[in-house]
Amino acid sequence: MRRFSMAVVAAVTLGTVLSSVPAHAGGGNGGRGLAHCTAGTCHFDVPPGTYDVRVTLGGKAASGTSVSGESRRSLLPETAVPAGERVTRSFTVNVRTPEGEPTGPEGTPGLDLRIGGTAPALAGISVTRARHPRQIFLVGDSTVCDQPGDPYSGWGQQLPQYLREGVSVANYADSGESTVSYLGNPQLWATVRPLIRPGDAVLVQLAHNDKTTDEATYRANLETLVAGVRERGGQPVLVTPIVRRWFSPDGTLNNGTALLVNGLGVDHPAVIRSVAAARDVPLIDLTAKTKALVESLGVEGSKALYLTNEARDNTHTSVRGATAYAALVRDELVTLHLVPKGKVRVG
Repeated sequence: MRRFSMAVVAAVTLGTVLSSVPAHAGGGNGGRGLAHCTAGTCHFDVPPGTYDVRVTLGGKAASGTSVSGESRRSLLPETAVPAGERVTRSFTVNVRTPEGEPTGPEGTPGLDLRIGGTAPALAGISVTRARHPRQIFLVGDSTVCDQPGDPYSGWGQQLPQYLREGVSVANYADSGESTVSYLGNPQLWATVRPLIRPGDAVLVQLAHNDKTTDEATYRANLETLVAGVRERGGQPVLVTPIVRRWFSPDGTLNNGTALLVNGLGVDHPAVIRSVAAARDVPLIDLTAKTKALVESLGVEGSKALYLTNEARDNTHTSVRGATAYAALVRDELVTLHLVPKGKVRVG
């Protein structure tokens, strides 16, 4: 049973006792910040931008607290705190409009954070504008995006929980997009490209919806995206697509449906690997890594990673699957030296 109401009321009372200075979002930590929180949600009236959030967790009883925000993004994994103790955790969050998918609804202005967990206890919170954050842009489809509703989740939606303060995720993945549509829609590439700053990493995973894209066009589109990132001084990173959970009779995923070979015979992961090698672009081979994970779990065990049981869907991931796949991406970001090891959370 969740003890949310009791824990938060206790934390708010404690915060009021400890500080009578009003909270100030976007400036210093002028107080405990709990005046911005009610009924498990904290709202800060800040303009679009990138912000550091610092939370103090813990209460009289043992607690377990997680933080999500904006369009269902996981920002802080559940953190256990022993009874009577306090811990401080921080993370960096991207605030934008629309707050989720680029072609979706605008959402609510400002920054909204939701306090969850098995026994939440929030004792303090502050929000300040981030200074020189390392930014990771995501360009992708529905398997990457900030999915608006349960039970769906993209791996990009779960990635922020693995990153510490100073690194933010700007998820511009959008459902239903191919390389063709992403480049052609002014709400997508034409919006993302001007935002890229020197040193920003831009992860590109587009393949699931390139069902009718011929190989020459697909390759040219990937090269256009790579060139556009480099022209802005960013670091392009090509990501092969997550597998579809489509088993062959021998218990492997060695078939075109699972491994993203389209109706024209275009082997998307192979083309991505080829472009990465030819253009000297870092590669995250998520196809290979998700294939290995799904096959290791087997036909039954892998169902929990996808929406097989909920929607007979073997393409889109559950929260569990998206979280597992985000961890694979996190590990590759460290291996490729795109994020310092000290800036990631393990576990």
